[in-house]
Amino acid sequence: MPLPVMRALHKLGHDIKDARRRRRIPTELAAQRASIARSTLVKVEKGDPGVAIGSYATILFVLGLTDRLVELAAPAHDAVGLQLEEEHLPQRIHRPRK
Repeated sequence: MPLPVMRALHKLGHDIKDARRRRRIPTELAAQRASIARSTLVKVEKGDPGVAIGSYATILFVLGLTDRLVELAAPAHDAVGLQLEEEHLPQRIHRPRK
């Protein structure tokens, strides 16, 4: 796994742990609400890449942070994709023939 991906997952896990702690939710209760094992929650909070993305998403839901999840790969935030799309815009647009 690429190092930037590992760093991003580690930061995500740390941020999830901090969010849970700010809300004063114990690990056992958070795991129960997310319908996952406590050990899985611990792995999520460590940024373990072997944990299913569904577990990460469910924990974010429990913490009330799913709104950011839907924006993760939104086209508006895809600078490379938008630039590539712009390069392939037609030079001229013709009216449809009758």
